[in-house]
Amino acid sequence: MKKTLLMAAFALMGTAAFAQGGTGWGIKAGLSYNKNGDLIQTVSNSAQNVVEGAEGKTGYHFGFWGKLDFPKMYIRPELVYTKTKSTYDVNSNSNDYDLSKLDLPVLIGVKIVGPLHVFAGPAFQYVLSNDLGDLQVQDVENDFSVGLNAGVGVNLGKIGLDVRYERGFSENEARFIGNNITNIEGRVDSRPSQVIFALSLKLN
Repeated sequence: MKKTLLMAAFALMGTAAFAQGGTGWGIKAGLSYNKNGDLIQTVSNSAQNVVEGAEGKTGYHFGFWGKLDFPKMYIRPELVYTKTKSTYDVNSNSNDYDLSKLDLPVLIGVKIVGPLHVFAGPAFQYVLSNDLGDLQVQDVENDFSVGLNAGVGVNLGKIGLDVRYERGFSENEARFIGNNITNIEGRVDSRPSQVIFALSLKLN
């Protein structure tokens, strides 16, 4: 029993020594699975049809991060370009809703044991563009909005892996109108709801 405990202690010490630590900065990239909010469609007879949620699709992101490291916690701001995609059934046609934005999460992390850590914090978002298939989409109601990031990660040397959930705090709608063939209009909730998988590399 004592031998087993000693082996476990040495293994834990080795893992902690291998874990990424210290103040620094680096780059990151990864994939996400996103679903936007409801779409409300108004047809020519003024009736409304609510498409609840969207079919989620894979998106991606890349950017930079910085880290202020403390004994039991850290502060990590990030600047990330994000591309998300969801699909709505509008007027019996499938339309992809593409959204491009800049994200600025400010994360506070707590070190659990060895390389394992948890984190959460606000994510400030600036919408660059949005597109809904063949429909004409106006700019979102608010280019600037705030969401929440929360997740868990591990750091191994200069490599970091994390998975997090991102959610917008409030609805941020974009209005759309049909083309010359389809006489429809409506609005779509561009608020993100996504699971994000990220790989980061410490450069300094």
